[in-house]
Amino acid sequence: MSHLVIGAGPVGATIATQLADAGHHVRILTRSGGGPTHPLVERRSGSAADPVTLAEAVDGVSAVFDCMHPSRYDAAAWRAELPAAEQAVLAAAGRVGAVVVFPESLYAYGRVSGPITEDTPRDADFGKPGVRTALLAARAASTTATVSVAASDFYGPRVRNAHAGERMLAAALAGRRLQVLGDPDAPHSWTYVPDLAAAMILAAGEEGCWGSVLHAPTAEPVSQRRLAQAYADAAGAPPARVSAIPGWALRAIGVLHRPTRELAEMSFQFAAPFVLDSTASQARLGLAPTSLEDGVRATVAWWQQAHA
Repeated sequence: MSHLVIGAGPVGATIATQLADAGHHVRILTRSGGGPTHPLVERRSGSAADPVTLAEAVDGVSAVFDCMHPSRYDAAAWRAELPAAEQAVLAAAGRVGAVVVFPESLYAYGRVSGPITEDTPRDADFGKPGVRTALLAARAASTTATVSVAASDFYGPRVRNAHAGERMLAAALAGRRLQVLGDPDAPHSWTYVPDLAAAMILAAGEEGCWGSVLHAPTAEPVSQRRLAQAYADAAGAPPARVSAIPGWALRAIGVLHRPTRELAEMSFQFAAPFVLDSTASQARLGLAPTSLEDGVRATVAWWQQAHA
């Protein structure tokens, strides 16, 4: 079988690698022509916004994994770029009868007061969460088959630009102080990217999952402090030193610095327990999450090898 992956970030690259390792031909489309090196991975350069490029890329594929990123972490950029881009992919995939599988965040759930299940309303109507709500609604309305697999904050090999990515890893392994958003001791769900990739691949091949929003297999929640300490323990580093960024400081900087303001908008996810319940989707897919111990061990090994 042949598959198209759009984007070669942590999720796209992991999906492409897992598919190729399983013996599937993978076409990966990025602006730079990058992506994992593998005999079964065909790397193409081009923009998914170009109709001709997209039509050529989807030719002969059974599934499209749409892992493209907007140009900025900014609600205005998301509104300007993502709806049209997704509609173009849905139209192209629909013409060849391919299902489109999307990685999804938890933003559309907005502010919650308990564990997030697949039945929790996805109706946030502000900022970046509102954009995600609209994207999910457009996918549901499309005549092209879709599946969205929602995940919490990422960790794992290839993950850099994330709360548990490069910044946390570098500080924890070097014994430096790490400042984090919200409450360092609040339980928080972390999704191991290879588990998200596996769920997306399996959902693509299960027609019974099409038209639904699933949750990626995600282990029991741990605090930011505990995750940083797990990184340190796996590397044999000194105890992690974790403290909170004062909320007033984040708000004050955000007045003049838009990226900080966009970050502060989602700080509520770290101010209190923020828990993803994936048990229903795990049962549906027949998958289980990687343990925190194993995921952290693999993440630290990747980081050390990348910085050897």
